[in-house]
Amino acid sequence: MHWTKSFVAAIAGCALSLSIGTLAPTASAQASAPTSLAEAGKDQPTGSEWWRHAVIYEIYPRSFQDSNGDGVGDIKGITARLDYLHDLGIDAIWITPMYPSPGIDYGYDISDYTAIDPEYGTMADFDNLVAEAKKRDIRVIMDYVINHTSDQNKWFLESRSSRDNPKRDWYVWRDGKGETATDKGQPPNNWQSWFGHSAWQWDEKTRQYYYHYFYVQQPDLNWRNPDVHKAMDGVLDFWMKRGVAGFRIDAVSRLYEDPNLHDDPYLSGRNAYGDRNIQHKYTDDLPQVHDVLKEVRSVVDKYPGDPVLVTEADEPNVQALSKMYGNGDEVQLPMDFQIADVNELSAPRFRELFNQIENNSAHGQPEYFFSNHDQPRQWDRYGDGVHNDQIAKLMAVLELTTRGTPQMYYGEELGMRTTDPARIEDVHDPIGKLGWPKEKGRDGERTPMQWTSSQEAGFTTATKPWLPIPPSASKYNVEAESKNPNSILNTYKELLALRKSEPALRDGVQISIGNDSDVFAYLRRSRDESIIVLLNMSSKEKVFAFRPGDVQLNDSSTLRPLYSSTRVGESISPAHVVLPPFAAVVAKAQ
Repeated sequence: MHWTKSFVAAIAGCALSLSIGTLAPTASAQASAPTSLAEAGKDQPTGSEWWRHAVIYEIYPRSFQDSNGDGVGDIKGITARLDYLHDLGIDAIWITPMYPSPGIDYGYDISDYTAIDPEYGTMADFDNLVAEAKKRDIRVIMDYVINHTSDQNKWFLESRSSRDNPKRDWYVWRDGKGETATDKGQPPNNWQSWFGHSAWQWDEKTRQYYYHYFYVQQPDLNWRNPDVHKAMDGVLDFWMKRGVAGFRIDAVSRLYEDPNLHDDPYLSGRNAYGDRNIQHKYTDDLPQVHDVLKEVRSVVDKYPGDPVLVTEADEPNVQALSKMYGNGDEVQLPMDFQIADVNELSAPRFRELFNQIENNSAHGQPEYFFSNHDQPRQWDRYGDGVHNDQIAKLMAVLELTTRGTPQMYYGEELGMRTTDPARIEDVHDPIGKLGWPKEKGRDGERTPMQWTSSQEAGFTTATKPWLPIPPSASKYNVEAESKNPNSILNTYKELLALRKSEPALRDGVQISIGNDSDVFAYLRRSRDESIIVLLNMSSKEKVFAFRPGDVQLNDSSTLRPLYSSTRVGESISPAHVVLPPFAAVVAKAQ
């Protein structure tokens, strides 16, 4: 259960013999953990920039709110729900692409970077959204799809019109192996698309192959061409002048490819599309990526308001992720896929990764998330099939009480679940059609927002929304959960309010406590207060004991619960904290 404010006040004076002064991790703590609070503070910078304290909320516009009854979400729909987001406690919204697009990859194949897709509304609708969001202290972050365009983009249409077109070199064109006047030969090398099969597509008109890291309809821009830089910098200027607060940069690590076209190494096994597995050695994370990030940062930094850059940086480790910060001149918030993709409740694994990111070599601000439009929802990934709601609350605590900038995905605050298509005939996402049944695509995590228990969940008045409403919407929806004090939604509201009201959760350093195999424990400390978080990541009851090596103890202080997913008792001894299965406790030392 959640402790109400009156209940917390009633137990505030209970005798709990814990105080926290100088911190010291246990001897068995991870080697990467700070050895003192001073060391932790050194590696955890502070600042007044809004994004350091913000909670970002990702909106997939097709699925958030339909305002005109066509079954597809739109900009006016987002505007109509700004009060909900404000009341929830959101500071910024990242909206996935709303630009004109053929819709092969639902907006990530852009045909015009400086317009709004009529399916979502007009530029006037967008301007109104930004203005109304500002009134509620909510910033708008746009998606900047930097690696590729649609094959219907006017740049690419010109590029493929002839070999001597001025925009030919805006994309990556190469001759095939063994090509003749009558035979296209083989693709230039063995590079593979992330979505299956060769990354090279033959163009019969100009008799060359073009490169596409993703779908065939998403040709890669040639970032070795200065004209591409100029054009894409202009895109940034266009939207910054319209009042956006920054950009989430898509697929940033794939901007450059080896100009010598070396084959990528093969790995064992095959993927869902039947291809041999491959290491993307010559198409990912080339050094020039950082030059582009510096350039993008220099463009947005011309504008007031501390604009932010968030990157889709699914790097292989924290060391690689840290490079995205540069020397404070690249990205402020690289998305941490290492923590997002733990995909199991493992206290040792979370402890290890959080210790690593807290001590990242760039001393950069972390950015945490557990769900987005490309991965199954966390309710399913972390749930055990029995205690999923309890685990969802535990994951909310983990996301919203750690040091960094949290990023939520629409509906996670309700416990929305992944609802995959049952038949290939119902699949929208092309990778689901290509890889069925091993790969069912990403429709399951993109279903409409669940506002009410009505047939169409309050998302639309259409009888057939673009994706079906999951059966779970009858129970897991904003209307129903708002009335239930123990709902997942009210857990998020409570934690978001706590994050804003407690300086230690907003600005405090973070340090792991102990080395329990099932309990992930950490402390958040600011100058004047200390907050302890205890997360039982197991299905068994645990007794957690603070040890002198974790924190300094005396008999004069109390521990006041700020949040608990379960009743832990009116008197807690630091030597004997009982944590039921999947319990989460947030408490302040006084």
